[in-house]
Amino acid sequence: MKQIKVLIVDDSAVIRKVVRELLSSDPDILVVGEAENPLIARDLIKRLNPDVLTLDVEMPKMDGITFLSNLMRLRPMPVVMLSTLTQKGADITLQALELGAIDFIAKPSFDELLTTKSYFKDVLIEKVKQAVNVNQQKHKSKVVSSETLSFKGVARPNHIIAIGASTGGIEALKAVLTRLPKNAPAIVVAQHIPPKFSERFANRINEICEVTVQEAKHGTKIKDGNVYIAQGGVHLKVQEKNGALFCVFDDSEKVNRHKPSVDVLFRSLLPIADNVQAVILTGMGNDGAQGMLELKQQGAKTIIQNKNSSLIWGMPGSAYKLSAHDVECDLFDISQTILEHALLTRNEMAAAK
Repeated sequence: MKQIKVLIVDDSAVIRKVVRELLSSDPDILVVGEAENPLIARDLIKRLNPDVLTLDVEMPKMDGITFLSNLMRLRPMPVVMLSTLTQKGADITLQALELGAIDFIAKPSFDELLTTKSYFKDVLIEKVKQAVNVNQQKHKSKVVSSETLSFKGVARPNHIIAIGASTGGIEALKAVLTRLPKNAPAIVVAQHIPPKFSERFANRINEICEVTVQEAKHGTKIKDGNVYIAQGGVHLKVQEKNGALFCVFDDSEKVNRHKPSVDVLFRSLLPIADNVQAVILTGMGNDGAQGMLELKQQGAKTIIQNKNSSLIWGMPGSAYKLSAHDVECDLFDISQTILEHALLTRNEMAAAK
């Protein structure tokens, strides 16, 4: 197997040393160079022709966003952002994903590296290996439709849509949610995302949606026309009480290496499975596949994003292998699919009277 050539771009010599050490521990990865700022990186890219770039979001001489914008215009390539866990870092990272960065990883502090170095190493290596397999031109050419769909008729009472996503999910969710009308059924989302990023993501996407998008809060009553994004660093569950649905937090251990976990969200919906739609979008790993299968077995409608429109087909592909899905469709057909299934049929309306 040909080694993956990686160029590290970060203004911190310590971080460059740590990233080089961690990546170089994998025999499939070759770190071909380091750059302390984008100007040096620009020359090294021409000379070394790397397969993947790791890019710090905040650097001197030229900020990461300006550099990334130029890079995607002149020489598109897979980029994994190294992000600080701050509001500014979150905003810049979300901008980077919009510009075409494949993924991001939260940069640990020096103290955190002492306790989480092994985890950081595993995730960093995994993200670099996944990034090199992405078709950058195809990823760059994806256009989000701004057309809002209509939802006419009567929705099933307490009908709820649960969506799970990971790598590529932030942009995929945007494609799904921007097409939904303001009277769409309630949606809960488990997107693999760090603390502080989830609120910024919810606020940014809310600005371009007809539905109301918000970061989930413990105890919030779930209402139609609203989307609840799981907080980074805590599991989101749905609980039924006195005929109403509520967001509930669970601070237990990570599941499938994630918190929030899609499986945790899906399994919390098993008691009301026959009134649930479960959706898995693009993502790395297998989180959500088993939970989706269990929901399907209990009567839920299950939908996965197809391989052609997925940035990474790991999560939906895992569900596919388990035959956990009822429907497999293109990203830009998912909004219509969930709206159609949410409507009460004439027979159901008659039976409800």
